[in-house]
Amino acid sequence: MLSIIVPCYNAERTLRETIESAFAQYVTKEIIVVDDGSTDGTRDIIRSFGDSIRPLFGPNKGAGAARNNGTRLARGDFLQYLDSDDLLAPGTLRARLDALQSSGADVAHTDWQKLIEQTDGSYRPGAVMRPPLELIEEDAEAATATSRFWAPPAALLYRRTIVELVGEWREDLRIIQDARFLFDAATCGARFVHISGVGAFYRTGSMSLSRRNPANFVADCLCNIAEIDRLWHLQKSPTKSRIDALYGMWRQMAIASLMGGLDGFDQARAGHNRMGSRHYLIELGFLLRACLGKRLTAGLLQRALWVRSWMRQ
Repeated sequence: MLSIIVPCYNAERTLRETIESAFAQYVTKEIIVVDDGSTDGTRDIIRSFGDSIRPLFGPNKGAGAARNNGTRLARGDFLQYLDSDDLLAPGTLRARLDALQSSGADVAHTDWQKLIEQTDGSYRPGAVMRPPLELIEEDAEAATATSRFWAPPAALLYRRTIVELVGEWREDLRIIQDARFLFDAATCGARFVHISGVGAFYRTGSMSLSRRNPANFVADCLCNIAEIDRLWHLQKSPTKSRIDALYGMWRQMAIASLMGGLDGFDQARAGHNRMGSRHYLIELGFLLRACLGKRLTAGLLQRALWVRSWMRQ
């Protein structure tokens, strides 16, 4: 059997359509909907499905806790995590299940399409995304650590055995926990199999967690990178691909915290410089922050980059 786990919080706009996309899958399944302390009409939508789903209601602890609670309830040999604003394409779970059973792989992944939110609240189809397949074959850990290989949970079907090896979803990384879970699966030796064609629809909008709170996003990323850095250096001398991955991740966070006037810049700069050559913008920012402070430096650099971009037009 296959378990579909739907965490939700204040999802009255999209939840019904999400659950209906799960019902439309022609596989033996159970649908577990975990309400994470919603205060809108989400609970009424869940109750309207009656005994056809397995509901669980609890206090607001974040999507990671909701997924963990759903996993503990699940009885299936395969686990499909489905966020409450995403959709499964018709027939996709049958294709993923067949691929896992025939290949013996641990994670089945499909292409996925963005649904881009418009000002009136509607969604228009966006780009179809396919992570570079060669990256997962070359070094699955490096590919998932950098999120160069990434897909939303709706596009991934996990075998229960690999989920049990990973353990739990990280409840402390409230913004990037899906990327970390995929990385953790890779570190546990997960084998991946790809199914071509769009298998999931992923809603994007201006109110995503990373855009609503960039400080928390950067803090999550810095915690994650520091852990991966320690892990790779404890295991053995990191390969060149992993050194390059760490160098790029630390650089990205150093520039993000610098341009955003955020904490964490010194940590990211130190990690970046430890991995390789220094970057002129990061070093300039270090000197400016020492003289002007983080906010004035961010404003000055943003203005300078805008002028540079304007002059190139």
